[in-house]
Amino acid sequence: MLKTRRGAVPTPVFMPVGTQGTVKSVSPHELADAGVRMILGNTYHLYLRPGDALIRKAGGLHSFMGWTSPILTDSGGYQVFSLAELRKLTDEGVRFQSHLDGSYHWFTPESVVDIQRNIGADVMMVLDECTPYPCSEPVASKAVHRTIAWAERSVRRFEETQTDAMARQTVFGIVQGSTYSNLRRMCAEELIRIRFEGYAIGGLAVGEPKSALLEMTECCTDLLPGDKPRYLMGVGKPEDIVEAVALGVDMFDCVIPTRNARNGTVYTHHGKLIIKNQEYHDDFSPVDPVCPCYACSHFSRAYIRHLFQAGEILGPRLTTIHNLHFYMELMREARQAVLENRFTEWKKGFFDVYYNEKNDSNKKGG
Repeated sequence: MLKTRRGAVPTPVFMPVGTQGTVKSVSPHELADAGVRMILGNTYHLYLRPGDALIRKAGGLHSFMGWTSPILTDSGGYQVFSLAELRKLTDEGVRFQSHLDGSYHWFTPESVVDIQRNIGADVMMVLDECTPYPCSEPVASKAVHRTIAWAERSVRRFEETQTDAMARQTVFGIVQGSTYSNLRRMCAEELIRIRFEGYAIGGLAVGEPKSALLEMTECCTDLLPGDKPRYLMGVGKPEDIVEAVALGVDMFDCVIPTRNARNGTVYTHHGKLIIKNQEYHDDFSPVDPVCPCYACSHFSRAYIRHLFQAGEILGPRLTTIHNLHFYMELMREARQAVLENRFTEWKKGFFDVYYNEKNDSNKKGG
C-alpha cells in the first residue's frame, strides 16, 4: 500500500497520465468510475501553462482540476531527454526553451521541488538526467553522477521547505544508468544511502530492446528496498507491465492506453485491436465481451468504428474509457493474484489468452 495524505493506494498500480492537469478526453468523475486511484501530472508543462503560482492560488492541482485522489508529478527530467534540442544541461541545472513561446526558463533540483510544492503533489520526483538509447558508458556514467548530486540537493530542499501542512508530501529518487548494470547498481546504492520514501527506475522505454528493459528493471528491483514503492517510469504496454510486476515493480505510468485509444487502438483480454479497421464495420459485438465499462456495455465495435470514421469526439472518448477500465482491471487482477500467492499461475493464464492471436475473440463477431 502506498500511503499518501489523500489515502492509501493499493499496488501494483497504473497511473494514467494527466500531462496538463487533465487525462485527455475524460473527466475526473469518469476516471474514478474506471477505478483510477492515482494520476500523474507533468511538472514541466504545468509550470509553463497555466503556471505553478496560479495552481497554488487555486488551492493546488487537486482543487484546480477537481480530482480528490492522489497525484504524482514528474520532475521535468524526461523533458531533458525528449526536448534535447531546446535545452542546455549543466551540473547546476537545465535551461529550457519553452516549446510554447520560445522563452527561456531555468530548472534546478531546488526549483523543481518548489514548483511541485506549489502544485501540491502527493508524490514528487527529483530532477534527474535521462539519457537516450543507445549511449556510451561514459555518457551514462556522467548522467548517473549528476542524477545522484541532484538527488542530494533535492532532498535538502525538500527538508528545508517541509511544514506540518506538507507532512504527507513525499519525494522519490530516480535510478538512472541506461543499460549498464554496474551504473544502475551504483545509482541505486547511492539513492538508498540518501534515503527516499520510494524509488523510481528511469531511463527505460526509450528505444532499448525489451530484453534490456526487463534486465535493467530486474537489476534495480533486486537492489531497491522491498518495503518502499518501486516505480517503473513510462512503461505501459500490458505485457510489459505484467512482466515488471513479476520482477517486483509496484507503480507504472504511460500515455499508451489513452494516446492509443484516441488513435483507435483498444486493449482487450484477447490482445489489442484497431477499431478503425474495415473488418469491424458490421461487427455488433462489444469491444471486449467480458468488460463491464460504459463503452462495452452500451455500444458495438461497429458503432465506435463509425464514430471514428465520422470524426466524432465520442469515439476517442469511448475508447479511452474502455482502455482505462481494462488497465485498472489488469492491475486489480494482478494485485489479487499476488495477495493469493498465485501470481505465476495468473501470469501464465493472462499470456495464454492475451497472446492467443489472431485469437478468434477479436475477429469479426467476437
